[in-house]
Amino acid sequence: MDQKIKTLKIIHLAITFGIVAIYFTLGDITALKSFKVPALDASSVVFLALPLIAVFASNFVFKNTLKQAKDIKELEDKFGVYQTASIIRWAILEGAAFIILFLKPDFMLFGLLIILYMVFLSPTLDKIKNDFESVRIK
Repeated sequence: MDQKIKTLKIIHLAITFGIVAIYFTLGDITALKSFKVPALDASSVVFLALPLIAVFASNFVFKNTLKQAKDIKELEDKFGVYQTASIIRWAILEGAAFIILFLKPDFMLFGLLIILYMVFLSPTLDKIKNDFESVRIK
């Protein structure tokens, strides 16, 4: 089980550091020094809501994918489902961060918040157990 978790951690780190590297190479990090939110207009409301939509959508898909393993007894046997759910969750968040970076770079601060959230989603054995437990209870 430890080897499987290490593999998932490597996937998580690759996705997270990949998007961080792209943000630092393509994004204008110097524009973030003041941490000011750009002026809002009708077209920018979508990009302001995108991080929230991504977080809720990724959690919804993650939990629904975990429910597929409700009949499996052993945690090690459930791990494949967890790995798939995690990769889908990270992909949704990564996609939202890319959309913000490429289509509305003025809102890059919100993309960085998505990346920060992704960092906290690093898989551990305790998180895996808790995630399956939270899905089973409901």
